[in-house]
This record gives sequence, C-alpha cells and structure tokens, in this order.
Amino acid sequence: MELGDHLLIVPIVLPLVTAALLLLFDERRHILKATIGTLSTLALAGVSIALLAMMSSGTGPESVAYLLGDWPAPFGIVLVLDRLSAMMLVTASLLAVAAQLFALARWRNSGPHFHSLFQFLLMGLSGAFLTGDLFNLFVFFEVMLAASYALLLHGSGAVRVRAGLHYIAINLVASFLFLIGVSLIYSVTGTLNMADLAGRVAGLSPDHRSLLEAGTAILGIAFLVKAGMWPLCFWMPGAYAAAAAPVAAVFAVLSKVGVYAVFRLSPLLLGVDAGSSAGLPDLMLLVGGLATVAFGMIGVLASQALARLAAFSIIVSSGTLLAAAGMADVATTAGALFYMVSSTFTIGALFLLIELVERAQDPAANVLAVTSELYGDDEGEDVAEVGIAIPATLAILGTCFALCGILVAGLPPFSGFLGKFALLSAALGAGGEGAIRPAAWSFLALVILSGLFAMVAMVRAGIRIFWAPMEPIVPRVRVIEFAPVAILLGLCVAMTVGGGPLMRYATATAEALHAPAAYIDSVRATARVTAGDDR
Repeated sequence: MELGDHLLIVPIVLPLVTAALLLLFDERRHILKATIGTLSTLALAGVSIALLAMMSSGTGPESVAYLLGDWPAPFGIVLVLDRLSAMMLVTASLLAVAAQLFALARWRNSGPHFHSLFQFLLMGLSGAFLTGDLFNLFVFFEVMLAASYALLLHGSGAVRVRAGLHYIAINLVASFLFLIGVSLIYSVTGTLNMADLAGRVAGLSPDHRSLLEAGTAILGIAFLVKAGMWPLCFWMPGAYAAAAAPVAAVFAVLSKVGVYAVFRLSPLLLGVDAGSSAGLPDLMLLVGGLATVAFGMIGVLASQALARLAAFSIIVSSGTLLAAAGMADVATTAGALFYMVSSTFTIGALFLLIELVERAQDPAANVLAVTSELYGDDEGEDVAEVGIAIPATLAILGTCFALCGILVAGLPPFSGFLGKFALLSAALGAGGEGAIRPAAWSFLALVILSGLFAMVAMVRAGIRIFWAPMEPIVPRVRVIEFAPVAILLGLCVAMTVGGGPLMRYATATAEALHAPAAYIDSVRATARVTAGDDR
C-alpha cells in the first residue's frame, strides 16, 4: 500500500494524537497548546479538502473503503469515504478552523483542557462521517458527545451548568436508545456493517423484518433527538444558547450528524426492499420535519436574545433537511445537501458574531428600547443627531450582521437563497407529469414563511443593536475574533459564486445516496493487503 492510501484514516488519527499530546502539557503553557491545536485543526482541514478533491475528480471510484487491521468486511472495522462523507468532513473541519481561531482570543483560558476536548470532538465528528458500521457509529457518537458535554460547560456559570445537565441527560437517553436499536438490528441480521446490512435486509423473513423495523425505528428516534426534530428538540435552544461562542459555533454541525445518519441509513436499511410500509418512515420524516420548521420559526420570531434566535435557526435548518429527506427524491436531496452546508456556515458565523455584537449592548438600554416599542415613547429624540458617523467597528459588525440576516432568511443573491431555491424547485417538480403533491405545497409555504420570520427577527434585532441606542458602545474587537466570522461568511459568498459546480457535486452525491450500489460494492470488493505487499 502506498502512503496516500492511508489518507482516509488521518481525520480520525490526527485529532486523537493531538488531543493525547496536549494532555501532556500543563495548562500554563497555553501558547504552546494553542499553537499545536490550531496547527492540527488546519491540517485536518487540509486533509479533508484533499479527500474531497479525490472524490470530486471524476476519475477515481465513487467510494473508497479502508480496512482497519486488514480485516475484511463485515468482520473488521471499515472506514468508507464517498462524496457525502467527504463533504461533511470539509464542512466540519472548516467550521472547526473558524471556531478554533476565535477561541484563541479569550475562551481558551476560560476552563481547563479546551484544546484537548476540542480535538476529541473533531475526532468523533470525523469518525461518525467515515465509519462503515453501526457500532462504531455509536462509538464515535459517544466520543463526540463526551467532549461536547465538557465543552458546553466551558466558561462555567449557573446557566451553562443547568443547560449542560439537561443536554447530558437527554443525550444519554438517546445513546441508550441507540444501543437498543443496534442490538435489535444485530439480533436479526447478524451484522452491523452498513453495506452488509443492505444485502441481508431483503432476505429476512416477515418475523425478522418486524424486529428489524422496530430496531430501525428506535435507532431513528436516537438520530432525530440529535438532529433536533420536534418534539424532541426542547433541549436544544437552551443548550446552544448557553454555550460559549466558539463551542456554539462548532455545535452547529453536531445537529447535522443526526441528519447525516438519516440520509446515509435510510436508503441502505429501508430503500432496498420496497415493502408495504416502505413509505411510512418517509412520511414520518416529512411530517416531523414540517412540524420542526413551524416550531423553529415561531421560536425565531419570539426570541429576544440573539443566542436563542440562532439556536432556533438551527432547529429550522434541521426541520428543513428532515422534511427534504422525507421527500425521498434525488433533486430534493441535492438541494438539501447544498442548503445544509450553507446553513451550517451561516449559523456558525452568527454564533461567533453574537459574542462580538453583545459587547456593544447596554442591558438597561435594551429594557428601555422594549418599553419604547410597547408604549411608543418618542420623547428625547434629537433631530440634530441625524447624520452622526458610525464608528468603523460598529459599521463592520453591522455589515456582517446584515449579511448573516440575508443568509439566514434565504434572500437573494447569496447561498442561502440558492439552497432554498433548489429545495423548493425540486419539491414542486417531484410529483412528475405536472402533478404537485400536497406535501410540496406545505413544504413550500413553511420554508418561505420561515425565511420571512427570520428576516423580521434579524431586522428587529439589528435595529435594537445598531440603530436604536442613543450613545452606542463601541466594542473592542480583535482581528483574530473578526477573521473567523469573515472566513465563514466568505465561504458562503464563495458557495454563491461557485453555485453551479457545487450543485453538480450535490446532485451526484444525492444520486449515489439513492442508488447505493457503488457504496456497497466498494466495501465488499476491497481486498486485504497480503503479507508480500509493501505496507
């Protein structure tokens, strides 16, 4: 085997080794630890981009399997790289770079072992996207969640402790359901390898198929808890709003792990044999996703705190993606994948920006502003103040906030609009022969209304922060704090410019998901490395 063949395991090994190395250094050596952690995160992003380039080249295989320990599937641990996993790796690693850089300013000193925990979180994320079997998906889920438990408490405070306890309790229950579902599936199939499962499901007897469907349903509940489907998302706004800014930013991709699992496993476990109940999971995803969008957009409009607004925006995003998964259509899935990447970068940037914007707020002034809105008190207005120059820092923050608002609402011309337009056009054309399903109209209405609600909420918040204060407070913002926000927003702009190639990549990814033969064959056909080969 050549050295390049081992590139697939680097996204897991690199953060694991880095996290273990960082534990050896005392917390007082914060500059050294910050340097090592940042370099490792940048290297992870570089490797992820290289893997994405390998998948998008068009000259190589559509899927690549890596046999750990040289044990063949389904007996050994298998890592599988395809277009979807490569896309998720790049999304998570680029978001992690922004969060890591932002944390260098102040948050890395607010608690012990921040950099080690951050690397363990990246290891869990990378492993969840690359693993080819359900048990190791559970293992990497737990690594990711264990690190997220501590990171959520980073910075201390009663609010974080309370939200953290809720977060831990809910996710422990979800993990327990995950184990039960995996156990039921293994009891009837004798395997947990995803590709092997897809081949064995079709040959199950009716009794065994009932157990498989029960295990799949329980497993689905665990994924939907992590994805934030209503009514299982009650824990999410409090937890995400309480987290430190860089932690909340990287948490924007944690909910997408549950969505990733739904996209990955639905065709493998449910799409092979179109039985009598084959349409039921899709219907449940569609209805649940629409209910999640409705719940999230009401929360966005009702939120006064910016952090809760961003948290409810994640719920809207998850609901949109789950409803798109319920459509079970290649074009809708392609639009959902594009929208998922754009919304992840946007909400990550919004969480980081909120930390900077809130430094310019005066709590007493906010109370007066709300009172003025209620009672229409116009006293004290000074016409002579019209035309006062806005400080440069506030102007830059205001511009970024406006761009975040446009992206969250899905207004043209940026990537948020492109993703929603692709989703809606695909949903309206999914009926075929000019027929439009009723569900498509509901999806269309809720996606448009969610954008409208987000626009109203963001405009209201922007007026309160940047326009209403009589004597605006100019926050102290360092370059290393502003740069990550600019990076994420720049990625959204780049997605707008490169919308055509990215949508073609998303379409190819969706086609591979809905016809997983290449994924299955790559795992089954991967040969062991013989003793005579160069390892």
